[in-house]
Amino acid sequence: MNGPTLNGPTLPREDDEAVYRRQGFGTRLGLSGSFGLLIVDFVNGFADPGSFGGGNIAEAIQATTRLLAEARARRWSIAHSRIVFADDASDANIFSLKVPSLLKLTEHSPLSAIVPQLAPREGELVVRKTVPSAFFGTGLAPWLTQRGVSTLVVAGTTTSGCVRASVVDAMSFGFRPIVLSDCVGDRALPPHDANLFDMDQKCADVTTSSALLTLLEADSR
Repeated sequence: MNGPTLNGPTLPREDDEAVYRRQGFGTRLGLSGSFGLLIVDFVNGFADPGSFGGGNIAEAIQATTRLLAEARARRWSIAHSRIVFADDASDANIFSLKVPSLLKLTEHSPLSAIVPQLAPREGELVVRKTVPSAFFGTGLAPWLTQRGVSTLVVAGTTTSGCVRASVVDAMSFGFRPIVLSDCVGDRALPPHDANLFDMDQKCADVTTSSALLTLLEADSR
C-alpha cells in the first residue's frame, strides 16, 4: 500500500500543466517502505565554478548537509557517487569524449574527492563511475535492494546530467525516486528547472527537503 504523497514543484506555465495532466503524466508516487539516500557527485570539482560547478550547486550542497544529518539520524541506507577515471585514461569512453575535462577526475585528484561537509562515514557506500548514472555498471542497485530500500531520496549534481540519469535508472530498477529540488544543483538554472519539471512528470516525485521532512514527522506521530 502506498504511503503519504508529496506535492510537486511549481510548474512553468498553466498550459504546460494542462497538457501533461490531460495525457496522464505527473501521478504522485508517494512514500513507501524503507528509505535510502543517494548523493550524486557532490565532489570538489563540481563545487568549484572554475572547474565543473556554478549555478546553484553551492546552495544545494548546503541544503544536502542538513539532509544528510537527518538521514543518518533516521538510519537510512546512504550512498554517494563520484566520477573516477583511471590515471592513464585507459577507461576513457564516450562520456569523456564528449567532455574531455572529466578525465581529470581520477581516484586521487582533489577534484574527485567528495566535499568535506558530506564526507562518507563507515557503512555508507561510495560508488565510482565513469558515466552519468550511479547505477550503470555499478553495484548500487543490489546494495539498495539488499537493505530493503523502496523509496530513494536523491540529492546531487548536475540536475540535468548525472542526477537525471541516476533517477531514470532508479525508477527502472523499481525504486521510488524522490528528488529534492533544493538539494540538487546545476551550473545553469534553465536546465535545472526544466529537468525538475520533466522528472516530476515522468519518473520521480519532486519536492523540497523541508516538505519531505515535515511529512515524515507528521507520518511518525
